[in-house]
Amino acid sequence: MILVGKKDGLIYSYFGIGCVFCSLVLFSLVFPLTQDTSRNFACRNVRICLGVATFPVQVSFPFPLLFLQVIKCKAAVLWEANKPFSIEDVEVAPPKAHEVRIKILATGICRSDDHVVTGGLVMPFPIILGHEAAGVVESVGEGVTSLKPGDKVIPLFIPQCGECSACLNSKGNMCIKNDIGSAAGLMADGTTRFTCKGKPIHHFIGTSTFTEYTVVHETAAVKIDSAAPPEKICLIGCGFSTGYGAALQTAKVEAGSTCAVFGLGGVGLSVIMGCKAAGASRIIAVDINSDKFAKAKELGATDCINPKDHKEPIHKVLTGMTGYGVDYSFEVIGRIETMVAALASCHYNYGVSVIVGVPPAAQNITFDPMLLFSGRTWKGSVFGGWKSKDSVPKLVADYMKKKFVLDPLITHTLPFSKINEGFDLLRAGKSIRSVLTF
Repeated sequence: MILVGKKDGLIYSYFGIGCVFCSLVLFSLVFPLTQDTSRNFACRNVRICLGVATFPVQVSFPFPLLFLQVIKCKAAVLWEANKPFSIEDVEVAPPKAHEVRIKILATGICRSDDHVVTGGLVMPFPIILGHEAAGVVESVGEGVTSLKPGDKVIPLFIPQCGECSACLNSKGNMCIKNDIGSAAGLMADGTTRFTCKGKPIHHFIGTSTFTEYTVVHETAAVKIDSAAPPEKICLIGCGFSTGYGAALQTAKVEAGSTCAVFGLGGVGLSVIMGCKAAGASRIIAVDINSDKFAKAKELGATDCINPKDHKEPIHKVLTGMTGYGVDYSFEVIGRIETMVAALASCHYNYGVSVIVGVPPAAQNITFDPMLLFSGRTWKGSVFGGWKSKDSVPKLVADYMKKKFVLDPLITHTLPFSKINEGFDLLRAGKSIRSVLTF
């Protein structure tokens, strides 16, 4: 007969007749059921008992990893450009070394995802998109120390390794381990963790959140307050942080300044919130859809302009309103023409213009260099300039303390199965942010 017991923190295997090897095998099977599986590899003190003789040994073995299995779940697969998402049964492999597998609880629909659908961003197909989410760690791979199963997390499309030049520089945030601009759509080892119908499915910017389960690198997820509502704070994974930080971190808007925000989607409205938080005295919202103006004013805009209502170019309209141009301008659309217009709208000598919208692929920008020669500054901003692992937990904490709101940005909450409806709302200009829940 074999008896297994636990005393003083040690696992005991009692054999009438047996061997050390058999005892270790049995121990490896019962260990995950009786110990904290928050760490996958550890040296554990084990007391082996043969008959009446007992002796301790120390074992180093990946016990919990014995129980990591492929997970079958639902995911929205994009098989080719300009086609609807297809809800499929996919297989999600266990996390490898320094990776974590996350159960997604809520994910937002971002314009950047739609750029892939329409071909504006070139990615390999088939692919699982999504990058703005919140979830819970389901399992961790070898060597993971910063996260454990059960942690509520936000996946990070801009990771923070803490070792590269961007991470080590106080002014940088675009970690060298980011997957933006990569057309591979694979994990760091050159493979994928997703398969569907026997075919490998590509990842998207290191996150892929349009799925019930995903796998990301340890540097691309951060633990947050367990009480934070996932259907709200998922926006901190991209849209809100990108806009809010563009004003506070990238431009460093000053109190009493004038600002112009081109584009009033979820990110543009978040820029307005950032400008207001910084104390800007005048915030001019610019969009060709006047239906968005009420929400812009609710969140802090002092003026709203529709370029279609004016015969003059928008930069001349703004210059006329402010004398010599605004102190800060933000392009949050991703169009070449509005990027130049936003730059020209700045004060000729010290204005700062920030490109926030994702630029179209394989296009060049043409502008008069005198726009910069006179002293203007032109900057880009990714994820609002935030160092992701350092800043996301703090932003979540600020939300929980009601230092800013997210509800006004969320116009639709839909079940995951209605992902195509959510994208239709985005394209029709009828939503600010649609959040999919599982």
